[in-house]
Amino acid sequence: MKILKIAAVSAVFAAQFTLAQFKQTPLPYAYNALEGSIDAQTMEIHYSKHGAAYASNLNKAIAGTPQEKENLIKILSETSKLSPAVRNNAGGHYNHELFWTILTPEKNTQPSAKLSKAINETFGSMDAFKEKMSKAGADRFGSGWAWLSVDKNGKLFVSSTPNQDNPLMDVVEEKGTPILGIDVWEHAYYLKYQNKRADYLSAIWNVLNWKEVSKRYDAALSKK
Repeated sequence: MKILKIAAVSAVFAAQFTLAQFKQTPLPYAYNALEGSIDAQTMEIHYSKHGAAYASNLNKAIAGTPQEKENLIKILSETSKLSPAVRNNAGGHYNHELFWTILTPEKNTQPSAKLSKAINETFGSMDAFKEKMSKAGADRFGSGWAWLSVDKNGKLFVSSTPNQDNPLMDVVEEKGTPILGIDVWEHAYYLKYQNKRADYLSAIWNVLNWKEVSKRYDAALSKK
């Protein structure tokens, strides 16, 4: 009987693991790697608590539904038809998985020549782009994100979304493929910056991974 109980418990764990379609990608740097701009405690809580919860809750929200067999991009594209739990957690998982990759401890990374040209042509200069991006984050009332995305015509645009929405969702006005996203939820900065969101938005450029953003730009263009 004891062996049967152990087997039953093992089967339950195996089933739960099988259903865990979405999971976090390991953080590509140590929690303290971005010190000076983002503190270690914030990174640890953000990744291991908030980020982990979105992945876990997304799996729970889609269990037993058709979305269980869909990829994340497909789910995001049909959020208007899905429950708030799927919308919030699918967005939260996607947004954070992108966010971890566009940060880096490597100093002074630079955008590719192609992306630099596109930024200059679209916004006038890199400084003007940063100002517009930071303003999008600063002006977001409450929680949300600031985005640099590529639209259906291959053009760059800056936008902001509330909560865990993003430009891939069919519920947003400005749709596109995100290549850079800045988290402006308080959990992303409050331990270090308190209510000074503008200081956080200024500091984050010091740890921006332009190599990754450039790769995402190329990938977005290749789909047009």
